[in-house]
Amino acid sequence: MGVGQFGIDPQVLDKYAADIAELCRLHVQVGIVIGGGNFFRGAELSEAGLGRMTGDYMGMLATMMNGLALRDALERAELDSRMMSALPMTGVIDVFERRKAIHHLRHGRPVIFVGGIGNPCFTTDSAASLRGIEIEAELLVKATKVDGIYDNDPRKDQHAKKYEQLSYAKVLNDRLNVMDATAICLCRDHQLPIRVININEPNSLKRLVMGEHVGTLVNGVE
Repeated sequence: MGVGQFGIDPQVLDKYAADIAELCRLHVQVGIVIGGGNFFRGAELSEAGLGRMTGDYMGMLATMMNGLALRDALERAELDSRMMSALPMTGVIDVFERRKAIHHLRHGRPVIFVGGIGNPCFTTDSAASLRGIEIEAELLVKATKVDGIYDNDPRKDQHAKKYEQLSYAKVLNDRLNVMDATAICLCRDHQLPIRVININEPNSLKRLVMGEHVGTLVNGVE
């Protein structure tokens, strides 16, 4: 959204495309799970009176719009990419197939995953965890507007403490709201580490893959 209230900011889109292209030049395999909160949020629509299942499906369709926009930005950055959806959209987006996704990744093509997991009641976080496990990712990066995990909202509490590293159990027990519990449990059960970073910080993704400590790491270490 950038500084807007909804929709897509082309400048933000181009920045993300440039960041992804830079990772690919470093021979990093990049899978992107994209949300749709800049258009629709199922939970908020449900509170306003819309059926939860309907709202969730609307949110999945919103992820497809974002995915198409990102794919277009990657093409303008002269980067060959693929997009796969958990919901069929014949002629526009490929249906998700695990083996095909891994094939594209191994050939240097970033893969954009849209449509969540194809079922209501599951968040983009859960979709990211599931896709990360399926493509055998080494790291799940949670790209946010905050530079890590804090014990309180740093935008409201100037004394909030930032964690450098946390265990899955700590995140769940303290309800730190990094990702939803289903997503955290999936990562824990499959030992997929999570790194929470501020995607808007300059070169945050590149610094991360080059070995710099960025954001907060969530893994099995207490």
